[in-house]
Amino acid sequence: MTQAAKTHGKLIGASLGPGDPELITRRAWAALQSGARWLYPVKKAEESSYALSIVERGGIAIPADAVELVFPMTRDAEILAKAWVRAAERTVQLLAEGRDLVFLVEGDASTFATFGHLARVVRELVPQIEVETIPGVSSFAAAAATTGTTLAEEDETFAIIPAAYGVAVIDHLLDEFDTLALLKVKPLVDEVIDLLERRDLLGTSVFIEKVGSPDERVVHDVASLKGEKVNYLSLLLVQNPKRVRGELRRGCRKRKEAIESSLAAIN
Repeated sequence: MTQAAKTHGKLIGASLGPGDPELITRRAWAALQSGARWLYPVKKAEESSYALSIVERGGIAIPADAVELVFPMTRDAEILAKAWVRAAERTVQLLAEGRDLVFLVEGDASTFATFGHLARVVRELVPQIEVETIPGVSSFAAAAATTGTTLAEEDETFAIIPAAYGVAVIDHLLDEFDTLALLKVKPLVDEVIDLLERRDLLGTSVFIEKVGSPDERVVHDVASLKGEKVNYLSLLLVQNPKRVRGELRRGCRKRKEAIESSLAAIN
């Protein structure tokens, strides 16, 4: 083991799930109470942290020495780059004290999360730093469970994309996948609703906002959202039951159809 690895603490990304503290895994729960110093993300200095609120609802007191890291909500590349460097440098500085850090992550740390980028920049600064990622429940998995939606069965296909890729991309993917999870739909709600109406898919779509939190909202009448300002933490699950599928190379669909035919004959 190198000298740097001995003297630096470990950086731990603790996935907390999308909002319900009961979805925090035992492994993440243990990390939170391990004596590691907490890091938590905010959009602005001294602003409330959604990740921190999940833990608070779980009944764990916030340590007095917990440290916020600011990750501004902007598309300005220069501002973002400076913010990432500041956050990484502060993290390395704390790790140099020899104490482990646990970074609080809403949802799953490996899925559209801040932690992956932070860990990457930290290791660019000090390659020997050990990084651990604790997996968790993603927002779309929790949303599917809450709404009784099956994301994929048998040989069905499923895709997860930020809605910001635009209506043209979403329209194309509806022909390629049986189910789409459209994340961060806030800026394009009206346009997506128009697309789903044109594709006759409103009836097989559901909107979920802040899943698992006290402010959770589920809307099955997706068209009613048109013109409404929705929360940033919102998503749409869209199923296309009329999607035309190609022939499977391993014959999975043929076997399924054979089983269904046999069952029909028995009945």
